[in-house]
Order: sequence, then C-alpha cells, then structure tokens
Amino acid sequence: MGKYSIGEFEEVILLTVAVLYENAYGISIKEDIEKRLDRKVSVGAMRTALSRLEKKGFLKSEFGEATAIRGGKRKRFFRVTPHGKKALDKVMEDRKKLWGAIPSMAFDFKIT
Repeated sequence: MGKYSIGEFEEVILLTVAVLYENAYGISIKEDIEKRLDRKVSVGAMRTALSRLEKKGFLKSEFGEATAIRGGKRKRFFRVTPHGKKALDKVMEDRKKLWGAIPSMAFDFKIT
C-alpha cells in the first residue's frame, strides 16, 4: 500500500467532498452520494470514512457557525487537502492504465 492508497468508498467520499467544495458537511455528502450514485450510505460508515480520510491527511475539517435551524449546533465542513488531491490523481491514473491495458477482445461478447 502506498501513501496515496484509498478504498473505493473513501474515493467516493473524497470526490464528493471536492464536488461539494464549500458546502461539504456530513449530511450534504451523504445526500449527494445517494442522489448522484443511487447508493445508500449509512451515517456511521460515512463518519468512519471521513475520520479515516482526515487521519490520512486527505481531508481537513473545521466547524462553521452555530445556527438556530440546527438547534445551535455547528456543521463540520470538509475540504480536500493537496495530499488528498494527489491520492485522487493516483487513483484516476491507475484506473486509466487498467482500462488502457484491456485488449479489445476482452469485451467482445458473442451471444450463443
């Protein structure tokens, strides 16, 4: 495992944080993944992945202002770090290499 190694779910979380940019907080990340990828996300799994990504240095977080709508609670906003961007670049390059190495006959399906 390299220093940019991430799992598939971590990749999805990291990409979604980048997509949401300044509006990336727990519920917005969860809802965006569910909407874009038609994939259910448990809050617990997402929080674990966010924590793991932050420990790896791929994300950083900071609290926003408390709001009355949230009963005085503050949202924790996430941002992709330069290290996280490099991890995403590595994943994309690895996938491109794999796709580029597939011989054309590998997907030549014949109906019998």
